[in-house]
Amino acid sequence: MAATMTRDEIFQKVKTVLVDALAVDEDEVSSQASLIKDLGAESIDFLDIVFKLEQTFGFKIAQGELFPENVAQNPEYVQAGKVTPKGISELKSKLPHLNFEKWESDPALGKLAEMFTVDTIVRFVEKKLS
Repeated sequence: MAATMTRDEIFQKVKTVLVDALAVDEDEVSSQASLIKDLGAESIDFLDIVFKLEQTFGFKIAQGELFPENVAQNPEYVQAGKVTPKGISELKSKLPHLNFEKWESDPALGKLAEMFTVDTIVRFVEKKLS
């Protein structure tokens, strides 16, 4: 097992992955940058990001482990475009690397993807490596 990576080393590698996957400039990739809003990621890009993270860090990422899956398809989890309390608790248990604080006051399904920042991925990688 390789020596423990610092948060900054993880951030640098995640930054390289995102620059490669999203064809953005390095200076655009700050820890608070939203993958979708700031870096222009689309759903197809998330598959590429997962693949590149697996290659870079040498671990497998299960489907739905980094990015939520099929939340919108479950009527128990989403009603009238909002994620239900049951849906929120499900997301929290599946995605511990996400910070739900701001989003919870207005849990619009459409805003869920905006919560994915560069820092979200760094935290996810940190948890996977520990």
